[in-house]
Amino acid sequence: MPTRLAVSFHHRTAAFVLGVALAVPVAFAQQAAPAVAATADVAALKKVLEQKFPGADVRYIAKSPYFGLYEAALGDQMIYTDKKADQIIVGSIYDTTSKTNLTDAKLRKLNRIDIAKLPMELAFKKVKGNGSRKLIVFSDADCPFCHRLENEMKNLDNVTIYTFLFPIDSLHPDAANKSKKIWCAPDKVKAWDDFFATGKVPDNAGDCGDPVEQTQALGNALKVNATPTLIFADGTMMPGALQLAQIEKEMAAADAEVKKVAAASK
Repeated sequence: MPTRLAVSFHHRTAAFVLGVALAVPVAFAQQAAPAVAATADVAALKKVLEQKFPGADVRYIAKSPYFGLYEAALGDQMIYTDKKADQIIVGSIYDTTSKTNLTDAKLRKLNRIDIAKLPMELAFKKVKGNGSRKLIVFSDADCPFCHRLENEMKNLDNVTIYTFLFPIDSLHPDAANKSKKIWCAPDKVKAWDDFFATGKVPDNAGDCGDPVEQTQALGNALKVNATPTLIFADGTMMPGALQLAQIEKEMAAADAEVKKVAAASK
């Protein structure tokens, strides 16, 4: 699978294009089963899937809350199957009441990253209010959806925003050059904000030793396939020009998860 796809905020990995959307009310699904099914069943199903899909990375299996099926993550794709893998559903399950893609939500949880390991020195930092909350963004200077996100984030408060420059060369050939000049400005945050407000690029050669190649490599390693991509305090990654209300909701959920994990470790 290529490390980058054509990128608008709604693009997904190629694997999902093969899927079929199952728009079914969750109210009609069976009651939630334990997060992990019986060890013997999971081990047996894992073995069968590995036999039927040679080379696949079967990295997660559990009894799903839906229709008595198991859910399994093969690489970056979620499938649903019976316990013998005789039939497999490839696609997404939607909650039609909340209009939530439950498959995407589960994959985001499985794909959380450890933000403590991110090289924050490769990002520039903007502190708003008391800066108590944390938000990480991979952004492309010439991406229209990144412009939309910047407008939404103007009204965020009490947050520290770390921006990793992630120009998409195939779509925006001049974005890397602009990113380098923004990084080399005396005040990176001001240069970034001014660029999004006016389109004005700092007047410098962009040769101060920018991190663009490193941040592009980092994004590829994290499988950032869209700009903007937001990473929340719990390591959940979400692509898209989210509206302010959604950003606030995701940040609150992430902060709650971080506190939950911290409490459990005591």
